[in-house]
Amino acid sequence: MFSPEGPSVRELAVQALSSVQRGYDLLAPKFDHTPFRTPDTVLDAVAAALGRTGPFDSGLDLCCGTGAGLDVLARVCRRRVTGVDFSEGMLAVARERPPSAGGPEVSWVRADARALPFSASFDLVVSFGAFGHFLPRELPGLFAGVRAVLRPGGCFAFPVAAPPRTFSRGYWTLLGFDAVMRVRNAVWRPPFVMYYRALRFDVMVRELERAGFDVRLHALPESGRRPDGSPRARMVEARRRPEPGGAVSAGRAL
Repeated sequence: MFSPEGPSVRELAVQALSSVQRGYDLLAPKFDHTPFRTPDTVLDAVAAALGRTGPFDSGLDLCCGTGAGLDVLARVCRRRVTGVDFSEGMLAVARERPPSAGGPEVSWVRADARALPFSASFDLVVSFGAFGHFLPRELPGLFAGVRAVLRPGGCFAFPVAAPPRTFSRGYWTLLGFDAVMRVRNAVWRPPFVMYYRALRFDVMVRELERAGFDVRLHALPESGRRPDGSPRARMVEARRRPEPGGAVSAGRAL
């Protein structure tokens, strides 16, 4: 699962027995050498899909980690992009390798995704691989916060992978991982919230709509296809509904 540059078993054990924030601070220097980083195929596919729905002026990478999503934003945003994460260790790595020069202005902010310190100043918010760190009861507040930092008509986009076939190896791997994490959190403090199967897709869509988004789903054929021909990943495009009588942002083409 890990390259030689990745974390050792001992390092992973220490991280798993830490809080989420402390665990990612420790993991940050080797995070990009683990399977937890979003694959480039998915990042490229999302960038291509957003390129077809933009342009955008300003973008925010929610739970940006070491900055892979900032590269996506830099490809589709014209003026500025911002990465936000609560792990200073992850942000430190991201700052060491910003997107290529000549693109939009780049900044990083340390903050909790559940309490974003921004006004409604973004045309696009993206997030990659972060939702396993939120419990279902936290979705209403999380999505309300994302809506609050988007201009009317702004876009919240993120990829979702096709679920593994029932009783396949992938199915049992994810089920086993979640079971181990639930046992760990039942007997150890502080908790480390990271579950692959806690959030159902239909629940996420419902909470997005309740938070004031119109939701569409786009296939990402660039990410590859399953044996039955269906895409391995799709992109959720959630558009913030304008307030009654309000103006639509000019930051993107509608």
